[in-house]
Amino acid sequence: MSTSDRIAEIYEQVKARNAGEPEFHQAAAEVFESLHVVLERHPSYFDSGLIERLCEPERQIIFRVPWIDDNGQVHVNRGFRVQYNSVLGPYKGGLRFHPSVNLGIVKFLGFEQIFKNALTGLPIGGGKGGSDFDPKGRSEQEIMRFCQSFMTELHRHIGEYTDVPAGDIGVGGREIGYLFGQYKRLTNSYESGVLTGKGLTWGGSQVRKEATGYGVAYFVAEMAKARGHSLEGSTAVVSGSGNVAIYAIEKIHQLGGKVVAASDSSGYIYDKDGIDFALLKEIKEVRRARICEYTEERTGAEFFADGNIWTVPCDVALPCATQNELDETAAKTLVENGVKVVAEGANMPTTPGGISVFREAGVRFAPGKAANAGGVATSALEMQQNASRDSWHFDYTDERLAGIMRDIHGRCIETAAEYGKPGDYVHGANIAGFVKVADAMFALGVI
Repeated sequence: MSTSDRIAEIYEQVKARNAGEPEFHQAAAEVFESLHVVLERHPSYFDSGLIERLCEPERQIIFRVPWIDDNGQVHVNRGFRVQYNSVLGPYKGGLRFHPSVNLGIVKFLGFEQIFKNALTGLPIGGGKGGSDFDPKGRSEQEIMRFCQSFMTELHRHIGEYTDVPAGDIGVGGREIGYLFGQYKRLTNSYESGVLTGKGLTWGGSQVRKEATGYGVAYFVAEMAKARGHSLEGSTAVVSGSGNVAIYAIEKIHQLGGKVVAASDSSGYIYDKDGIDFALLKEIKEVRRARICEYTEERTGAEFFADGNIWTVPCDVALPCATQNELDETAAKTLVENGVKVVAEGANMPTTPGGISVFREAGVRFAPGKAANAGGVATSALEMQQNASRDSWHFDYTDERLAGIMRDIHGRCIETAAEYGKPGDYVHGANIAGFVKVADAMFALGVI
């Protein structure tokens, strides 16, 4: 049987075994596409059922989360934690609170996390979790009660040497605080390293909040440098207005670029003079308001409730909202409008059709497992500080983050060239992450 046939057979087995999970199928298909060239050269990676084991989580935990709202009504949500692969270190990955969360989405995120974490060069495995709970519109007390109920079950399955969750969509510093408080209460121990994304006064790391957004910007800067350019004078569009988007905007501006559009679930804003970072941060982080308020205080800015942010012409596009937000049609529009670089700030925000459009058009495209690895990398730095009972300054941590993103970029470029795919960040990231994890799996035996 040829290599292609063996890969296709394994992929069909994965789809059949994980029916009704299209996001997971999509994530697996993207990685499998890059493995042909690796497995042709190193067929031993087929041995010992390695690829089949890699596609099967080590543990999948689903649990009930009952909680009581402010009116005394009982609600029941579903909690998830997929502990995917711990061959490089304890499971590491965020918790997502959003109505769209289901097992398939958590598995796709966990699968991506394996390779993303491997690319950082730090000793962390891959996992992911969350709940279909929606924190929007809920009071502080309701969110606290939900987080406490969620952690009452989750605490049995995590620990600084086992599984270290962090935040994700719907889980910020507030939620991490409630989760950590309940963990401390249940275990009667101050185990700082069990969660990352903590507050700075109780074990958190400088730059953690900014890390994913800063990391994307650093990666894009390296992409430009590899072609003999810089971000100076470039125009960018950033979807989303959560932590990733906000701090990507800040760092792009610091590096000499100009972000002219951002969005949330209600629509997008366009500011031809460049997004006012301080105002956007005030609206989203302090007021927790909708992005349309930006235009009420910024002369010349426009808000669009309808339409698509990817119609705004730009040199750099950073999808930083959610999965599959940038499809083939939007990709074609970006290409027609002259986009030069696309880097994923969210997890799998570009559809396979969109990725194909960019690659065929010669647009430099960086997948999330490389470009948005700054968040988990800084989480690992937070774990280092917790283990040593230390606290690092902002500038030192930021320098460590920038260095890690440079290294990830270098690994992608070098690996892509080594396997005959020069300049292809998708192949470079997938292959580099896979080889590191696969070699470790061989070393540890069939477990």
